Amino acid sequence: MTLLSRIAPALSAAILVAATAACASTAESGDAVVDTASGPVRGVARDGLKIFKGIPFAAPPTGDARWTPPAPAPAWDDALDASEFGNACMQPRRRGFSIYADSSLPDTSEDCLNLNVWAPENAANAPVFVWIHGGSLTSGAGSQSLYNGAEFAKRGIVYVSINYRLGVLGYLAHPELSAESPDGVSGNYGLLDQIAALEWVEDNIAAFGGDPDNVTIAGESAGALSVTYLMTAPAARGLFDKAIAQSAYMLSTPELKEASFGAPSAETTGAYVAGKVGAEDLAALRAMEPQTLIEKAAQAGYIPWGTVDGLTLPGQPVNVFDEGQQAPVPVMAGFNSGEIRSLRFLLPKAPSNAEDYEAAIRKGYGDLAGAALEHYPSRDIDEAMLAATRDAMYGWTAERLVRKQGDIGQPGFLYIFDHGYPAADQNGLNAFHASELPYMFGNLDRISEFWPAPPDTAEERALSEAMIGYWTSFARDGAPAAADQPAWRPYGADEAYMYFADAPHGADTDLLPGMFELHEEVMCRRRAADVGWTWNVGVIAPPLPPQVPECQ
Repeated sequence: MTLLSRIAPALSAAILVAATAACASTAESGDAVVDTASGPVRGVARDGLKIFKGIPFAAPPTGDARWTPPAPAPAWDDALDASEFGNACMQPRRRGFSIYADSSLPDTSEDCLNLNVWAPENAANAPVFVWIHGGSLTSGAGSQSLYNGAEFAKRGIVYVSINYRLGVLGYLAHPELSAESPDGVSGNYGLLDQIAALEWVEDNIAAFGGDPDNVTIAGESAGALSVTYLMTAPAARGLFDKAIAQSAYMLSTPELKEASFGAPSAETTGAYVAGKVGAEDLAALRAMEPQTLIEKAAQAGYIPWGTVDGLTLPGQPVNVFDEGQQAPVPVMAGFNSGEIRSLRFLLPKAPSNAEDYEAAIRKGYGDLAGAALEHYPSRDIDEAMLAATRDAMYGWTAERLVRKQGDIGQPGFLYIFDHGYPAADQNGLNAFHASELPYMFGNLDRISEFWPAPPDTAEERALSEAMIGYWTSFARDGAPAAADQPAWRPYGADEAYMYFADAPHGADTDLLPGMFELHEEVMCRRRAADVGWTWNVGVIAPPLPPQVPECQ
């Protein structure tokens, strides 16, 4: 669906003048018209909300614009039809079964840089919540039914969900791309799309009733990874005022031109991928049909990451946070107890017995093997491996985020989601990766066809209502609170956190004692020895580098 095909027939001069003068109006037909910097958009007024879908925030990155920073969307004069979702960004076709598969995704296209807005009908200076979808920087879209923003808007929030370029189209670095860049850099195009969307919010959200000076960015999984990137990106500074990172992972990140932490440079990876897809140069890459390119790159083993280029990402995220140079904003961060139950591809083959398991841990963790075995004992190898990978990726990252915000005088709010229900538990998926999303969005009935369905009970709805309250109150004033629910205290000297199980429990302190300290020291020693920290943990951990003073 192209931009031109979605321009509605010309409005009468009287209606257009009225819409422009008022910036926002609701017609008797149920249409809602808002004037943006690019032109008027016509959405739908329904149930006290105004809903706008598929609004372009940047020009289509096609042809010679493939792998360039996003450019402003072309302006239009007649009202743009914003009643239907726009295209999703290009992504590999799903192969095999996944609970995350979603057949409701719209058509995919390179012309996909669009966003969606749910707003209270009479909003004025309302808090703004910008959602960045997950999907390993490879798949997904802001239009997925799980991300419907109606429940947030009903509670006075202007909710925005965005698309951004994915996979090889969103994150490829390449020597020729760096050479043609005025700044000598490449990669990070999907991240630049997210920044462009935030700039659009800054310039336009007041017309929808939102406050551009009260913007919360939020995301889960790769969306939360993106939140951490945005917190370190100078170009994003000032475009948001609070941040929520759900199941983020602050892993070692490729450098643009130098091999680092056991990984090749991003440019080297890009040149390798170009060769594997049969493109001899940049012109050939740009000439390739996009679906073919993205499929072949994925088959060649390309995994999208941000690139530390000294510009968009000025340094390793862990270093930026250690130096206190991240965005000085309140943060909410957390993870799920069963993260890896639905991500078992991250696990290596299990040792056949406890003796082999313990030997592997001692080999990988050296003088920290005792602590590692205390946290991940051999009496249940499967559970130990699930927990080790969960903690090294998600638990450590969540606690690190709130600790580092406290170091710069900003409040951090930590949580763990440990809620199960029959359809998930019966499949070994208690509190699986992303399972908090239907609850915090209030979309228990908007899950995809393969997602284990929560039961329609008063208890499930009550948990959902509480989580919506915490999330929307944080967006309003930076302090999560919910009616008739426990107080959520900021993380501090007592290491307070919120525990979501059958209901919220807010009196807990010191989440998984010693977990953070173990994985922080592992990361610190690896960083000092130029060894990567990813999911190479537990029985496949490389030999631990020796102690160094900066890690004590």
